[in-house]
Amino acid sequence: MCARRIEPFDYKNKTEFHEKLVEWIGDVLYDILPDHGYEVRDEQIFTAFQIADAFCEKQVHLAEAGLGTGKTIAYLLSAIPYARMSGKPVVIACASAALQEQLVHPEGDYNRLSKLLGIGIDARMAKDPGQYICDVKMEEYTSEQNRMADEIKQWMSQSKLGERSEMPTIPDGIWKKISWDEGMDCGTCLNRGYCKLVKAREHYRAARDLIIVDHETFFKDLWTRTELLAEGKLPILPGYSAVVFDEGHKVLLPASIQAGYQIDKEDMESIVEVFEEIQGARNSLMTATVRMNQTMRQFFLVAKKSVIRVESTERLSINRKEDLLKAALLFRKALDGLLLELQIEQELYFESVPAHLIQAYEGQMERAIRALDSFLKEGEESNIPWLNRKDGSFWIVPRNISEQLNQHLFQKKLPVVFTSATLSNEGDFDYFIRTVGLDGVSKSTIGSPFDLEEQVTVFLDEKADDMDEKTDLPIKKLVHLLEKNKGHSLVLTNTLSQVRKMRKSLEGYSFPFEILWEDLGERGYLVNRFREEANTVLIGANFWEGIDVPGEALTQLIIWQLPFPVLDPLLEAARKEVMEQGLDPVKVIDYPEMGLKLKQGCGRLIRTKSDKGKIVILDRTLNTPWEKYVRGALPAGAKVMEEDL
Repeated sequence: MCARRIEPFDYKNKTEFHEKLVEWIGDVLYDILPDHGYEVRDEQIFTAFQIADAFCEKQVHLAEAGLGTGKTIAYLLSAIPYARMSGKPVVIACASAALQEQLVHPEGDYNRLSKLLGIGIDARMAKDPGQYICDVKMEEYTSEQNRMADEIKQWMSQSKLGERSEMPTIPDGIWKKISWDEGMDCGTCLNRGYCKLVKAREHYRAARDLIIVDHETFFKDLWTRTELLAEGKLPILPGYSAVVFDEGHKVLLPASIQAGYQIDKEDMESIVEVFEEIQGARNSLMTATVRMNQTMRQFFLVAKKSVIRVESTERLSINRKEDLLKAALLFRKALDGLLLELQIEQELYFESVPAHLIQAYEGQMERAIRALDSFLKEGEESNIPWLNRKDGSFWIVPRNISEQLNQHLFQKKLPVVFTSATLSNEGDFDYFIRTVGLDGVSKSTIGSPFDLEEQVTVFLDEKADDMDEKTDLPIKKLVHLLEKNKGHSLVLTNTLSQVRKMRKSLEGYSFPFEILWEDLGERGYLVNRFREEANTVLIGANFWEGIDVPGEALTQLIIWQLPFPVLDPLLEAARKEVMEQGLDPVKVIDYPEMGLKLKQGCGRLIRTKSDKGKIVILDRTLNTPWEKYVRGALPAGAKVMEEDL
């Protein structure tokens, strides 16, 4: 087999395919890529062979590999041949749209592989349908000469797919008015088969090798595809032969959210505003609209009073009080009444409200009814409700999605690979396995190829017991560390309230460098400034993962507070579950969760083989029950110093 081309393998059986795949991967990693300047990394080769075994044996595999291993190339070298052998693309599910874009960037791994190996990899992005414009909604919006109408018309005349990333300056409020949404009945649309969303789907559905999605879109497809196929409709994604979850440690939240329901107060208010403007509407419709508006407002008012307030989480747990259940039932009945009135002689309203909007509103109300039904269902243990701090929306998701994952994914006997640098605590995968509900998986773990013993020194504060927020000792230690390092530091806290307290405590100090505060600027903008202005300091609670600052800009990482989990409704459900099993939730949930997040945070310091720096942990660690989890999260091989800081 020629190493520079991947044609359908000439194999006689599964065993021969496996042998040829491993041989080809070895040729690429040992010979071809090094000829083009790539390093031979034993860690990458080990991971690639483990993933190849998982593909060929159709296993669920956990591939943990440290920073700098080259995980992307490791899984691509199995994914591409497997797609061509099976005749179906492999899905690469990324943790965010930004990582999708990074993977398909002209200088990204798959494009470089495609050129160097001469194999013409066909990889295409599939995004959330809500990221594409709806031709009908766009025509309606621009016909009224609304704000940005001319700009949107000009863009649409040039755009092939109508994707939001092509015009990122569109505000969220306007995008909501012109983008596709779940309420759109595409089956009855006059533009059916000719709109931008259809063209986008046709584009990525034709991918031969790879379909690159974000976690949210993958799970939206996974939970809806059976129902859509039964209705004779196309699911979001075409059939696929395998799945790779990049940053696989982050799948639980998007999987849960996509399996749940949301009620957006703003959406409900929009329905009320439109119905109140209908000319010649029957009194019964107006009465039902007023009743829905009143009960909706009361439900959100009581829900807001029922939350358990914790500042550091976007998801606010809700106490299921009797008055909230009563408000939910009244809201549910009002929605039912309005939906019934709308369906009676609805053709009367088409002159005032376009048919597609009527259908969209019906869909929104039906989803709200399902959310309330789930909330009101007897046996509250089956679901988790919360309010979203950012937009005030009400959410309810399944308490346990492991059965759904098994039914819809793991039992399909497809290769499923989770890759990440943080799937385990010192090689112990039990926490992740229990969280996702896996059984009988294969596992591999390998450290970073970097010389972390030479690149990193870790300092544990020997006197951290003496640190008391009522004194200024912690702040004095922080000031000393920042001044000694002349900036170049990332300070990680566990809450934004701590960021604000720290800023107030530092008001009397003068520094020869600028301090960037997370709560005083857009996150991406702050990270870019920190990366480009080499002697600055960045302080925040949400920089534990997802930022890449190589070089001199970051030579000191300060852990102000260990990232113990906050009162999040999903984690609270997990804690309750392990308590029912007679286990200690602090040891089984809190310590492992803290260790995994700390591991991600420590990974911010060393991004290349030439980086050097130190990690300073100011929070209490030595001689604590969680010390072993902290030590397990530190870069393997790094020197650890216990000193009075």
